[in-house]
Formats: sequence, C-alpha cells, structure tokens
Amino acid sequence: MLVKREISQTISRLAKKYPVITITGPRQSGKTTLCKNLFVNKKYFNLEAPDIRNYAAEDPRSFLNDCKKGAIIDEIQRLPDLLSYIQAEVDEKKKPGQFIVTGSQNFQLLNSVSQSLAGRTALLTLLPFSLSEIKTDKKKSLDNILYKGLFPRIYDHDLNPTEAMSYYVNTYIEKDLRSLINVKDLMAFETFLKLCAGRTGQVLNFSSLGNDCGVSHNTIKEWISILEASYIIKLLRPYYKNYGKRLIKSAKLYFLDTGLAAFLLGIQNETQVESHPLKGALFETLIISELLKSKFNSNKSDNLYFFRDHKGNEIDVIFDQGMDVSILEIKSGQTINNDFFKNIKYFRNLNSNMKNSYLVYGGSESRTQFDVKITPWREVHLIRDM
Repeated sequence: MLVKREISQTISRLAKKYPVITITGPRQSGKTTLCKNLFVNKKYFNLEAPDIRNYAAEDPRSFLNDCKKGAIIDEIQRLPDLLSYIQAEVDEKKKPGQFIVTGSQNFQLLNSVSQSLAGRTALLTLLPFSLSEIKTDKKKSLDNILYKGLFPRIYDHDLNPTEAMSYYVNTYIEKDLRSLINVKDLMAFETFLKLCAGRTGQVLNFSSLGNDCGVSHNTIKEWISILEASYIIKLLRPYYKNYGKRLIKSAKLYFLDTGLAAFLLGIQNETQVESHPLKGALFETLIISELLKSKFNSNKSDNLYFFRDHKGNEIDVIFDQGMDVSILEIKSGQTINNDFFKNIKYFRNLNSNMKNSYLVYGGSESRTQFDVKITPWREVHLIRDM
C-alpha cells in the first residue's frame, strides 16, 4: 500500500533551500520508503549494514565520492563522524538537496547534527501514519485504530498487530535502548515499559514508577528521557504563564503510537479495547499523537501543553500562540453532554487571551456548541488553528 506522506511537500520544499535534509523519527515510521520515493535519482546507503558502515568509516572521502549526485544515508547515528565530512562536501559544492540523512535515535543524532551541520540542514520528524494518511472511513472503527496503531508496516503487509508489536519491542526497543543505557536488569526494564503503557495519559511520577519497577528515581528519569528521545513516548509539559503557583509541575506521559501501548497493556484484539479501563487514555493518546503529526508534517514547532491546577481543574491541550492561547478537550464518549464543556468554561474565566476552543470526541458529528468547535476523532487533522 503506497501512501503519500503529508510531510512530502515540506521535505521537497526544504530540499530546494538546504544542502542537507535530516529526518528523524521512530524505527519503522517510513523514513526509508519516503526518502526513496521522493529522491529516486539519489543513491541509497544504509549504515546498519556492516560493509557499508565500514566502508564509510574507513574511507569517508571515497564513500562521498560515490555520492556525486548526492545520496540518501540511512541510520546516520551509526556513524556520526561522517557528518563532518558531509559538512566539508556541502560547503564546497553549495548545492541544495545534496544529502538526505535519517536517524532513529534523536538523542545522539541531533547533537552530532548541531555540531557539524549547523545552518546547513533542515530538521524534520516523521512519525507513523496519521489518520488522514490512511484515510480512515467507517470500516475502520475507533477500537480497531486504538488496537492496531498506525505503524506503516502493519498496513503495508496486513500484519497481525500483536505479532508485529511483539517483534518491534524485541527487535528495536529492547535491543536499541538496552544497548544505549546498559540495562543490567532486563526484567525491570520490561516491567518499566509495561508500567509506562499503563500510565499513558497520566501525570508522570518518577518515584512511584521507580518503586513499582524496583529501580531508583534517577534510573527512571534516564529511561524516560531515552524513551522520549527515541520517539516512543511524548512528555506533555504543563502550561505556566499567569498560573505558575497553582499549577502542578510534572509532565504527562503519552505513547506516540496506541498500537504499541495496547500491546504492552496486553490487549490482543480490538474487541478487548471497548471494555478496557484505559480505553479513554488510549483515545487521548491517539489525539495527542495526531496533533503532533500535524505539527511535524508541516514543520511547525511543538507548542502543545496541558493545564491542571491544584484543585484538579484540567485542560487536555493548550496551544501556546504567544499572546493568545487556544484550548482543546479530548473525550472518548460518542455522545456529547454538558460535562464535556465544564473545564473549558472554567479556563475561559481565568484567561482573557482565549482564541479558540475545541472538543475532539469519539463520535461523528461536527458542530459548534457554547462557542466550542466540536470535532469528530476522524477529523482531528482539520484543526489548523494551532
């Protein structure tokens, strides 16, 4: 199934201006397929292959000499020193769109990029499919999407989601992350991943998570930072501005793919989603992920926050627009009721700089009520006022 990725136009535009395009994102999000489809005339090199990596490491000048028309270089974090040679190459030729480099380990890659390619590269992030990219229709139920997730490979090859996520965890997450953070207690790390899935959509408590895993507070902080930099999770920060003293300081944890979270929760088919106690949290996770995809696909900065005061009044998403803010509430219910608007009304009374209010819910009707733009979950990509 060939899906035209929404980020394609952004990449093509930036490739006409910058000599290097750097694309990061989780493994299996479609980076390689996207680059090959967009840049069909460029040679492709995958630094995961030992022979290619050794060639580039031992004789980088000859390697780059094979890239006279530019090249796609996959998994650049496997050989970050190559970026210095790429810098010299693009400084000499001064041509836009020479190199397309990708990486799945943002925490290593961006440090190397910032040192070697400052001002020479455009940085983009590719997450798995968005709802609009797979053109969700009524045949794809909400429960199906929450269980299946949106990793391209599952759709391209019609894979069993439980099996696919099992291989994904074993092959990529545990292998990659354990090697990077030198996990000595594998069982504790596996427990940590599952406990994180159980906390998707919740305020993160390092001490509680550490106690449940049997590891220290500092170890949990390290593991969380690695998960976030690897695009496994997103930490949504609290919104401050005029409400600093009344706000909690901890971030909220969200998985970037509901299919991965569902697997770690032990959900084995979509029928188990309907009655699962964390269905609401998975729905919230889906919407947060979709909002981030809209941002990244159009190369906009992440301005998403949440609000909660010491009394427990909460807004799921705040779009910080500088002088103004827009807000969004997320409700998994399919029937709209007045309770859905309670927190929106509360926040409006606190803030005189309100721009727009949105409600994304599990139903299918679009309308405006109490000056709130009600949006069905399938149409969350239509929210552009961010």
